[in-house]
Amino acid sequence: MRVLKFGGTSVGTAQRMKEVADLITDGQRKVVVLSAMSGTTNSLVEIANYLYKKNHDGANEVINQLEIKYKQEIKDLYKTEDFKLKGLELVKSHFEFIKSFTIDMFTVFEEKAILAQGELLSTAMFHYYLEENGYDSVLLPALDYMRIDKNNEPDSNYIKEKLNEILSENSEKNVFITQGYICRNAFGEIDNLQRGGSDYSASLIGAAANADEIQIWTDIDGMHNNDPRYVENTKSISDLSYDEAAELAYFGAKILHPTSVLPAKLANIPVRLLNTMEPKASGTIISSKQNKERMAAVAAKDGITAIKIKSGRMLLAYGFLRKVFEIFESYKTPIDMITTSEVGVSVTIDDDRHLSEIVDDLKKYGTVDVDVDKVIVCVVGDLIAENKGYASTIFDALKGIPIRMISYGGSNYNLSLLINADDKKEALNLLSNKLFN
Repeated sequence: MRVLKFGGTSVGTAQRMKEVADLITDGQRKVVVLSAMSGTTNSLVEIANYLYKKNHDGANEVINQLEIKYKQEIKDLYKTEDFKLKGLELVKSHFEFIKSFTIDMFTVFEEKAILAQGELLSTAMFHYYLEENGYDSVLLPALDYMRIDKNNEPDSNYIKEKLNEILSENSEKNVFITQGYICRNAFGEIDNLQRGGSDYSASLIGAAANADEIQIWTDIDGMHNNDPRYVENTKSISDLSYDEAAELAYFGAKILHPTSVLPAKLANIPVRLLNTMEPKASGTIISSKQNKERMAAVAAKDGITAIKIKSGRMLLAYGFLRKVFEIFESYKTPIDMITTSEVGVSVTIDDDRHLSEIVDDLKKYGTVDVDVDKVIVCVVGDLIAENKGYASTIFDALKGIPIRMISYGGSNYNLSLLINADDKKEALNLLSNKLFN
């Protein structure tokens, strides 16, 4: 059993769906996890925003544009009139459901129901295409087995029990089509695993089904050793450890969602990153194997805010850091980096929605300085303390770049540096030249 996840660009058009069908119809048993067609979730978010504002005309305009797009894709996807009609009826029913919210009360619960429509549409359309072309597949509703608990964490036992129950009932079938991203919450309401959650869905399904391999298919041939948007001649990395992949995903590598590594790691299931546009490319394999004495990759995380708290009361005081962290916890704002001295502590965050409230609360304990528009550059590889010379190589490469913060030692696989956003492209290129070329 394998689990294959295809992202929005991989199923973004009728032609792309046909190409995905060619990839999965090889006779092997698999669960195929699909995202919504590219652009759909953004449109659904826009519709929800109009509905929150009670701007029903604006919502209907976006709904109608999206419906027209789907009707065209239906015409391009199916060749027989019967399946074109079946597809159009599918689109009609989903968009009538979305339109119903323009006349009723709209809350966060209705928003999540609307956001689920993209994945429900793409999987049903794909299932119909397989059916039209004589491939026997099972449409496996994620809402029947994927659930989060009261803490919004996956209910692993429930997922495993329900999923394997459904798979056992269809033991003679080889291909199962299911939705990524969407789930139910502890109260049985439609919910989701947050943006990028299709990767997470695939990893959770792989762990629950004890899959041989989890494959994440995107539009790039594996994880690259730097960001190809800013650095020329980047190369695909053949292999990464779970920890290296998690660090790169968290600190900016867009190909993989950060949450998706942990379930696979705990179940020791390899994750392979592959390219839908170049299916024969080897991609990247993520496993428990650690490649020793190697710098694997560089990534960058944008939109970072640095907060420095300076206080004489910190000197020789216990409990100071706890009080600081409790403020961030109270506003549910994660911290990316932290550095300390005798009289100060600096932290970074990437979620500034509660920045003003956080700063006000921190002023109870000292003076507070805020720097915005920063970038975390993360170097990932075998960085255990016994390895000599890597730190000096990194800092030598960046000797002309102002560095605001440095974080090293919290992990054996990551050295992070905070720099100005304007220096990002230069820093990435300097590191590539020094570490990889």
